[in-house]
Amino acid sequence: MEAILFLCLKVFFARIIDVTLATIRTVNNVKGKSLIAAVIGVVEATIWFLVVKEALDVESNIFIALSFAFGFGVGTYIGGVLSTILIPTKIQLQIVTSVKSETLIKQLRDMGFAVTVVNVKESEFSEKKVMLFVEIHSKSMKDVKNAVTAIDEKSFIMVHESKEVHGGFFTTK
Repeated sequence: MEAILFLCLKVFFARIIDVTLATIRTVNNVKGKSLIAAVIGVVEATIWFLVVKEALDVESNIFIALSFAFGFGVGTYIGGVLSTILIPTKIQLQIVTSVKSETLIKQLRDMGFAVTVVNVKESEFSEKKVMLFVEIHSKSMKDVKNAVTAIDEKSFIMVHESKEVHGGFFTTK
C-alpha cells in the first residue's frame, strides 16, 4: 500500500510539472517562439513518458488514475497562471469615454503610455465621445483599468492582444 501511495504522489507531481510545461510550451509556440517551445516539448515528453511507463507497470488502480487526472488539472491551472506571469503580452486597449476625456488622456500619458485619440459618435443623438487607443504590456492592465474607471466608471474598454506594433511610440511599461 505504501508503494502505491508513493507512486500516486509521484504521478500527481510529475503530471503537474509536465502539464505546466505543456501550457507554457503552447503559449510560446503561439507567440512564435518555436525554439523555446521545442526545448520545453522535449522535457515535457520525457517526463510524460517516464511517468506513464511507471504507472502502467503496476496493477490497475483507480488511485493512480485519479492522481494522473488531478495532476493534469492542477498542472493546467498552474501553467495558465505561470504563462501570464512569465510570458508578457502586448495588448491594445480601445477605450470609449465621454466623461472628462482630457483628464483621462493626460492621466494615461502621465503614466507613460502613448494615447491616440479618435472622435466617435454612437448615434446621431448621443453626446460627443472619444476612443482612446493605448498599447500596453499585459502586466499594466490592472493599473490602466483602475485609472480609467476612476475617471469614467461607465467607460467601454475593449482589449486585444497585439501580435506586432510598427512605428509610433511604445512604452516599456
